[in-house]
Amino acid sequence: MADSYTFELDENVDRTPVRFKNRYGIEIAADLYVPKNATGKLATLAVSGPFGAVKEQSSGLYANEYARRGYVALAFDPSFTGESGGDVRDVASPDIYTEDFSAAVDFLGLQDIVDRERIGLQAICGLSGMALTATAADSRIKAVATSSMYDMSRSMSRGYKDSYTPEQRQKVVDYLSRQRWIDAENGTFARGSHEVPFDADGNPAPADRVLPETLPEGADPITSSFFDYYRTERGYHPRSINSNTVWTATTPMAFFAFPTVSNLDMLAPRPALLVAGADAHSRYYSEDVQALAPDNVELVIVPDADHVDLYDRKDRIPFDKLDEFFTKNLA
Repeated sequence: MADSYTFELDENVDRTPVRFKNRYGIEIAADLYVPKNATGKLATLAVSGPFGAVKEQSSGLYANEYARRGYVALAFDPSFTGESGGDVRDVASPDIYTEDFSAAVDFLGLQDIVDRERIGLQAICGLSGMALTATAADSRIKAVATSSMYDMSRSMSRGYKDSYTPEQRQKVVDYLSRQRWIDAENGTFARGSHEVPFDADGNPAPADRVLPETLPEGADPITSSFFDYYRTERGYHPRSINSNTVWTATTPMAFFAFPTVSNLDMLAPRPALLVAGADAHSRYYSEDVQALAPDNVELVIVPDADHVDLYDRKDRIPFDKLDEFFTKNLA
């Protein structure tokens, strides 16, 4: 794709690179998508995710589609990733990532074409928990939708489907704590898995890549699905962590300390729409959030779709439903 975007810009949409700072002073790089010949003040969405992806991938595709439908949409790289600022590269912070959404709202609210009372969020995969957290804490955000939600705090601190035993959780904490000494002594930040696996002896065994350079024979379906997006022409991007490298090794420490989606009682009266694939390994995250806040959280299950299908398969992503949700709640 031209300019390293993994999708084609719609002929009826203008895309402009922009920059703004969050309240920590970190510069955020973003693309602003606006319908051509737009007039007046429009409903607007800030879009980010998946975790480890960049704005030229899935979030840009969503922003492009929303702009085609008449919204102003902002796809941004979270702090420390992609083209955004932050001296340490490829480190994640649930606090700062949550702030990045509110900083995007700051920026959007200063644009002449944006109606400040009609701003929402769209998050994909691992930024979804931070988007829900931002919405619960920032009443300027009037509605939030997620696709293929991942709660990264829960994933990193408890494992897939909360599979870590108490002993394993403590081993991960010990590993991260020792790594802090190693990084301090070396004056560098080592790389390692953000979701820490264990070896045959039951010890933490972090990898040096999110995804392998080549797909091994007999790879599990989840790895194969992610590989098919991030490591192939379909979704590869040179700045994407998931395409090329791995996070800083101590990244999970903050996610142990900062549980996202813990203030869902503060989400109301702002509504949320959670979209998950029927065949997605991550489906339980959306189901559990909906169960905790059923009065203002709607769950849509997409038949015959896995987790990654909702990144870019426009025949699977229910854009009509998402559009209906935002049209109603950003009225």
